[in-house]
Order: sequence, then C-alpha cells, then structure tokens
Amino acid sequence: MLYPTPIAKLIDSFSKLPGIGIKTATRLAFYTIGMSDDDVNEFAKNLLAAKRELSYCSICGNLTDEDPCAICQDESRDQTTILIVEDSRDVSAMENIQEYHGLYHVLHGLISPMNGIGPDDINLKSLITRLMDSEVEEVIVATNATADGEATSMYISRVLKPAGIKVTRLARGLAVGSDIEYADEVTLLRAIENRTEL
Repeated sequence: MLYPTPIAKLIDSFSKLPGIGIKTATRLAFYTIGMSDDDVNEFAKNLLAAKRELSYCSICGNLTDEDPCAICQDESRDQTTILIVEDSRDVSAMENIQEYHGLYHVLHGLISPMNGIGPDDINLKSLITRLMDSEVEEVIVATNATADGEATSMYISRVLKPAGIKVTRLARGLAVGSDIEYADEVTLLRAIENRTEL
C-alpha cells in the first residue's frame, strides 16, 4: 500500500531495527503518529540522549554513561576473574542473575572467518593489554554456542593459556523445562559432558 511520504519514511526507519519486519514497522509507525506531541518529543529526546550520552568503557568495553563503568569502578568485585561476553546485553543478563561478582570484557562481536571477521576486528587487543598488568587468574568465556562463538573461545584459549591464565567456558546442556527427545545431538553431548553429581 502507498503511504504518505512522512509515514513511509517512519515505517522505513522502524524496519531498520533488528527483528522488526514491515508489518511491525507499520504498526509502530501508526502507533507513534497516534501518540501525543509530548510523548513523541519525550521519545525522540530519550533516543537522542541515549545516542549522545552513552559510550564504551575504556577498560571493559561495556556500554556506559561514565568512564570507567560502574562495574570496573567497583573495588568489591572479584578482581581475579573476567567473564568475556559478545555484547553489553550479555553483561546485563549475567548481572540479572546476581551470582557472578567478577569483572567483564565485552568483545563487540565474534571471530567469524566466513564473514571475514578476524581477531583484530573485535575488542581482543585491549583484553590482552588488560591482562598483562592485572591479578586475573581466570577468564571465563561466555560466548554463544555457535560456530563463531566456539571459534572465538578456542582462539582466546590458545592466546591466554601460555600466559598461565586459567581459561574456562560456560557449561552447556539441556535448558530448564526442555524435553530430552527434542534436544539436538550437540546439546545432549554437552549435557552428558557437563553432568554434575547429585
């Protein structure tokens, strides 16, 4: 359907967001048009403020409004452990469980030979520099269980082990509430390998 140019441009803008198809973008555009001027102005102001005021922590690479970020500034955190994640959303997920109390390092991507992304294209150099002058004893690799996540974890392990730093990987296995009969072979293999004593 042909929409007036301002609506078409708004739909196009929403459709550039990840996971937003044309139908959802259209619904969001029409919803936005129906909002009060104050709400639209507030939305636009918040969007611009987030874009302008947020940056990446110079130590860990996490998204922050102060540098260094609050986690890196917190001296009560375990300084001997760094958990490596792909992006800032993963830091939030780990913080939500309130069980990990160490530091983080955000890669901003994964090594992906198929897509031409190598170690120099992600935030790895700063990790190596960071580890040289630190008391870190263990690095926990928490990348996704994908080919790129595995390639990244293997590379990190190969680089760090000669330095005497313990490199571990998050356990893999069956998700809570899942049925064994529907699990893929790799998940079942990881579940067997990472079994725990009751």
